[in-house]
Amino acid sequence: MPKTVVLVGALDTKGKEFEYVKGLLEKRGLTTLVVDFGVMGAPAFAPDVPRNEVAAAGGGDLARLSTGEHKDEAMQAMAEGLAVVVRKLHHDGKLDGIIGMGGTGGTSIATTAMRSLPVGVPKVMVSTVGGGDVSPFAGSKDITFMPSIVDVAGFNRISRRIYTNAAGAIAGMVEAELPAATGEKPLLAASMFGNTTVAVDHAREILEAKGYEVLVFHATGSGGRTMEELITDGYITALLDMTTTELADEVCGGVLSAGPDRCMAASKAGIPVLLVPGCVDMANFGRIATVPERYRSRLVYQWNPDVTLLRTNVEENRRIGELLAAAANAATGPVKFLFPLGGVSMLDSQGHEFWDPEADQACFDTIEANLRPDIPVIKMAENINDPAFSERAVETLLGMLG
Repeated sequence: MPKTVVLVGALDTKGKEFEYVKGLLEKRGLTTLVVDFGVMGAPAFAPDVPRNEVAAAGGGDLARLSTGEHKDEAMQAMAEGLAVVVRKLHHDGKLDGIIGMGGTGGTSIATTAMRSLPVGVPKVMVSTVGGGDVSPFAGSKDITFMPSIVDVAGFNRISRRIYTNAAGAIAGMVEAELPAATGEKPLLAASMFGNTTVAVDHAREILEAKGYEVLVFHATGSGGRTMEELITDGYITALLDMTTTELADEVCGGVLSAGPDRCMAASKAGIPVLLVPGCVDMANFGRIATVPERYRSRLVYQWNPDVTLLRTNVEENRRIGELLAAAANAATGPVKFLFPLGGVSMLDSQGHEFWDPEADQACFDTIEANLRPDIPVIKMAENINDPAFSERAVETLLGMLG
């Protein structure tokens, strides 16, 4: 059965370009389905899902939006409506891949819809901003961006090549067959940072030897958000949250925050989770000159020329502890804490730059003071990177899995 590619765009301003890509896809034997989110002029050709349906799905009135006097409202309504439309198409088996083309406005609307689809669904965005920082558009989803090089406006020798490449890219993605998995293993997630690599690698090796597949996420803000989305989407069986450092960035205003709800996804999903205050001794900034003035008198460590680490203090660790306790208290499934009393990172070990037992203890004590009485806390004298700590972490998590 032919695969279906959904094309999303403004057919009033980009209609001819979408018609061209639609024709290329159909020549390859693919089915196409076009969704129009333009609001001003008439569409260049009749879409399968017209703009009024998109507007209605987003709670907007097309007649009002098309006056041109409510641009922000129109952008929001069409983005939200498009997300509703494409989710339904995917649910109904009418979307095997999605492609959009446009400038900043079209990119914003199209990628809002793309982000609402599960990881693994092919997503291609041809954009005038595709060569810049696309992280706000991508979020934590697997969107493939293709710089349009020239504006998505008309045809020339450059644009035709780009449109053809884009059609080939989405066609190749939807036609690619994933090899059939034999005896798929339970999927676990773990969080890691450079300062907990030894710990997480050892835990991963043990888990893999026991027949589990482990996804390791780098705790860089986007890594934590991606992990949490996969948990929410039901991919993950259990979580070894060894590196909750993104909460330190949230508290201190660092550059790697995953937001205040980091650690909440597993609690809401009800999957087994082992929480460790890993790397909560550090908040991340860029080059040393970028460290905020208020921290200039504090202990900082230049991890490399582009990364400067701030050592968190007692008060900041209390606030991190409150966030961790709140996440655990929200759990609807099994949850436990494991405390490394010998230090929460490689730098936070005796004799090293961030060794500060008082600050660590402030986090541990705050967690215990705010924790539901039924949630166990296990304390180990070792540093987080000690093999014995990883082994106890694995043993504890597997015990929760039953």
